[in-house]
Amino acid sequence: MKGFIDEIEKLTEENTDFRRVLYTAKGMQLVLMAIQPGEEIGEEVHDDRDQFFRVEAGSGEILIDGNRQAIGADMAMIVPAGARHNVKNTSGDPLKLYTIYAPPEHRDGTVHATKDEAESSGEHFDGVTSE
Repeated sequence: MKGFIDEIEKLTEENTDFRRVLYTAKGMQLVLMAIQPGEEIGEEVHDDRDQFFRVEAGSGEILIDGNRQAIGADMAMIVPAGARHNVKNTSGDPLKLYTIYAPPEHRDGTVHATKDEAESSGEHFDGVTSE
């Protein structure tokens, strides 16, 4: 089958990995994230890609170009290309979210169990898609 079809809320809430790439198309990529209490993605800028976030469980904050906003379950955020951003878990429970990069950011099938593992990997999208 081409494409991706599944229960995204269930997959997101059950995910325990810091980063798990679910599907990579030529122009976009679907990634699950579980950010532990007190943890953050880390400030970053994607000059050439937009990013969508949707929180399914937990709470935290997002910073986009100096503007800080509280976030929680059922909230969605879009970070346009070139914007400095960060997502931080400010609660005592894991912050469960999924993100869509357009175009892809990571190698298809990437799984980083922890933030430390993600930071030390140095991997980036290599042009290979899920199909």
